[in-house]
Formats: sequence, structure tokens, C-alpha cells
Amino acid sequence: MNKNLNNVYDALVIGAGFSGLYQLHRLRDDLGLKVAVIEKGADVGGTWYWNRYPGARCDSESQGYAYFFSRKLHENWQWSERYPGHNEIRKYLNYVTDSLNLRKDIFFNKTVSKCSFSEDAKLWEIQTENGDARYCKWLITAVGCLSAANVPNIQGLSRFEGQWYHTGKWPHYDIDFKGLRVGQIGTGSTGIQAAPEIAKTCEHLTVFQRTPNYSIPARNSEWDALYTDWVRSHYEELKALVRSTPNGHPFRISNNLTMEVSEAERQKMFEAAWSDGGLRFRGVFLDLLTSQTANSAAADFIKSKIRQKVTDPATADILTNIDHPYAAKRPPIDTHYFETFNKDHVTLVDLQADPIAEIVQNGITLESGTHHELDVIVFATGYDAMTGPLLNLNIETAKASLKSYWGGGPRNYLGLAIPGFPNLFTITGPGSPSVLSNMPVSIEQHVDWITECIAHCLETGCTSIEAQEQSAEIWTDHVRETADATLLPKVKHSWYLGANIPGKPRVFMPYAGGLNIYRKICDNIAEEGYKGFDLISDKTHVISKPLDFKPSEGFMFGV
Repeated sequence: MNKNLNNVYDALVIGAGFSGLYQLHRLRDDLGLKVAVIEKGADVGGTWYWNRYPGARCDSESQGYAYFFSRKLHENWQWSERYPGHNEIRKYLNYVTDSLNLRKDIFFNKTVSKCSFSEDAKLWEIQTENGDARYCKWLITAVGCLSAANVPNIQGLSRFEGQWYHTGKWPHYDIDFKGLRVGQIGTGSTGIQAAPEIAKTCEHLTVFQRTPNYSIPARNSEWDALYTDWVRSHYEELKALVRSTPNGHPFRISNNLTMEVSEAERQKMFEAAWSDGGLRFRGVFLDLLTSQTANSAAADFIKSKIRQKVTDPATADILTNIDHPYAAKRPPIDTHYFETFNKDHVTLVDLQADPIAEIVQNGITLESGTHHELDVIVFATGYDAMTGPLLNLNIETAKASLKSYWGGGPRNYLGLAIPGFPNLFTITGPGSPSVLSNMPVSIEQHVDWITECIAHCLETGCTSIEAQEQSAEIWTDHVRETADATLLPKVKHSWYLGANIPGKPRVFMPYAGGLNIYRKICDNIAEEGYKGFDLISDKTHVISKPLDFKPSEGFMFGV
């Protein structure tokens, strides 16, 4: 190891989005550690640094999509819309960065190529693609769940003579689609946001749909001064709300059960939720993700609304031929998505009936031989979610690599720590609520827990902490059992299961038990002296506190 005082740190954080910025602040400013962040982008923002595609905006309401660790930060910032766009989110993260003077401890334009743990030095070595190396005792990954863009391996892409883009790696300049024939592949959350915006200026838009999707109107609007003043003055109330709800959103889930109200009342409640728009529709009844009967009622309602929006019955049939329960995949919200298909210059292609055969020089050819001439291809095909960003770091010890350890799917403890990888913490890793929650709220919980764990180690003289294998087995089983109690794993094409990546193990990755329940579990484990972890002191004495209970006992699923 080529170490000197300048490149050895107490802790290194990989990623400068919501997670990395807050983790830097907590470790540097609250614990007084020597900390730095390594970021592959040229500025802060994390996922939002890269997500600049047309229509890109948050699907969590802005009054809850923020940090809550500081009243001052809260009161000196006002969002302008119910659902902030990518520009405003980056502006917010720059505001936080500058307010806390974080930028001076961030290395930008550094892509991590390898993370290796030295048993002799008891340090992590973090290498970057330009040949730099830095060392630390504590390594924290803050790489996000949706940062490894997935470009499908379609034959002939290299021959395409036009331009192609992936929504997760969008150019940092405006693209003019005027006069161009655009083909968009993908109709998940990203595609549903992008299509209406692309259609506004292009000559022709062809949307290639493999999997039809539900979507709820976002009902986005600008906040007025009266509401922003209310948000500013209700800091404690909003903080308590997002920290106590199952998904970390600033609204409560109804206790009503779908089939325990009359048909007329049920339709009235669906209509009211549809009018409110956004993810609040998912909370109109408690059992939408635990009862197939309840879910079917919601699904039928949404499909009826789609048919009302789309004027061509054949197109409506393709858009409503949905093969999964509502919200069992990431539930999109939209601004005039279905109405886009009423435009004369927009075409919908059903890839279930006629799949893509290949990409050629001037467009896309289907298996039937039908050819669509294109100037631009937009891949709205998502990400190698949750595990992809972590595996891309090439994390290894002398005994194993993370890629080999996760060969059959992710195994860890709480989504936070991995057996065999000491002093490594994964913010919003697989096995945590992460993508099933409002991310900033999950992130704050994780960062606070990690910070308090490191503080405990420093106070007790512990030089190393590592999740026990038994704990990881129990937790991984619990994550699976919790998901199996819902409709979430019952989806053929779901990136929650890794199904969008060829060869990826089919394992339901996020924790479906609810962020509020997860918070209680994590707090309990910390209060019990970090049960389920091995804590090693300078004298190499192992303090083993096995996980002696099933986390599922006493907890109920929350949505």
C-alpha cells in the first residue's frame, strides 16, 4: 500500500447524492472524523446529476422529499412545485452542500474501480479509474439504488446511424427533437414521464411497449405562498409524519379495507384518490398490496380511466393489457401520458405481439418484418437496480469478492452490512426499504444508524464491526417472507426481482415490511449492543452477540 497522511482517512464515502452528502456531514461535523466523498460526476446530485431526461421529476411530494435533520435547512428552503423537477432537486442539493460547506471534502470526476480490504493494515483501499488510491478504516457506499443504467443487448445497436440516449445517462444539454423521428423503448416510470415531453416537439414518436403499465395522474401544481409558509412553519409535524409512515411519505395510509365498504362507496373513494393524484392513490385502502381481490378492484378502476383517456379502442386495449397487480411494480405517476397516444404523430407498438428483431442503420425492425424509420432512439429501460451499483465497485477482501458472495442474490444484514466485509456499510442496500419508500427519509435513517454505530465503536475501542453470517441468513429469509406476504413478488417482469437483467438472480430485493417497522428493528438491534454483529477490539477479542430472535415476530406488513 502506497499510503501517506494525505490519502488515509477515517472514513470514505462513495457517492455525492442525498446519501453521501448527509453521511459526510454526520461523520465530519458531528463525529469530527477525517472524511471525504468520492464522486464520479462533476457535481453533487447523485442519481439526479445523471437523470436529466425530458420530464424527469420526483414522484414523492416535495414537502416530504427533503432532509429533516436540520430545522434551519428546512426553513430556508421552499420548493416551487408539488413534484420537483430534476433541475430544482439539484438546486436543493447544491443549497445543502453550500450551507454545510461540504464541497471542499468531495473529490469529483473520480470513478471507483476497486475496493479492497487489507487484513494486515485493517484498511480499505479505494482505487479509481485514473489510478488514484485512498485508504480508510470505514467505507460507506452511497451509490444509490438506481444508478447503473441498463442498455438492453439488442442486435444491431452499433450499426444505428442516428443518435441514441439512455434516460439514466442523459446529456447535460438540451436535445432538440424538432423534425426528428424518435423511438422510445420502455414504458416504466421513466418512459411514462419522458414520452409526453418528447412528443411535444418531435416530428413523430414511436413508443415500443413490452409491458403495459398502470399510472396515476400526478396532478402536479405550483405551490402558492400560503402553502410554502405552512410547510416552513410545520417542520416538527412533517418530520414526525414522514418518520412514522410505512413508506416515509407525508400522508397517512387509510385503515379501510377494500371489500368492507359498499361498491358505491368504494368507487367514490377511488374517484377521490384519483382526483388527488400521485402516490396517495396507493393509500386509499390498506390492503391493496396484500389482497388480490382488493388489488383487482383498484386495477379495474385504473384501466377504466385509461380507456376513458385513450380515444382509439385498439390502442387502449394494448395499454390496458396489464399482467401484474397494481403497484406490485414501481407505481408510476404521470402528466398526460395516456393522452399522448391520441396525438396523430404518436404510434404505440405492442412488443408482446411483435417483438424487436434488430436495430438497423435507420431504425428498428420487428420480427414480423415491420420497419420503423428513426433518427433517434431513447432507451427508457431502467437500471441494474440495487445490486448493480454495488457490484460495479468491485468490492473484495482476501477471502471473497462481493460478486461471488452475492452470486445467488444479495445476502446481508438489515441492508446495511455484509458478512465477511468488515467496516463496510451500504446505505439503502438490498434488504432495506429503499425503493419502496421515500428515499431521503430512508437515507436519513440509514445514515443516522451508521453514524451512531461508528460512534459506538469509537467509544468502546472497537476497531472492527462485521455482520454475522447467521444474522444475514435470518434477515435474508425475513425479507423474502415479508415480500411473500404481499403481491409484490408475483410479477413476471419486475426490477424489484432483477428480472430486467439477463442472468441476474431472481430475488426480491427491497424490504417490504415498512420503513416505520424497519426503523424499530434497527433501533432495537443497536440498543441491544448491535446484536447480530461481531465487534472486535484492539486486543482481537470478539464480542459476539448473536441474533436470537426472528425479526418477523411482532411485526406486520405496512404499505
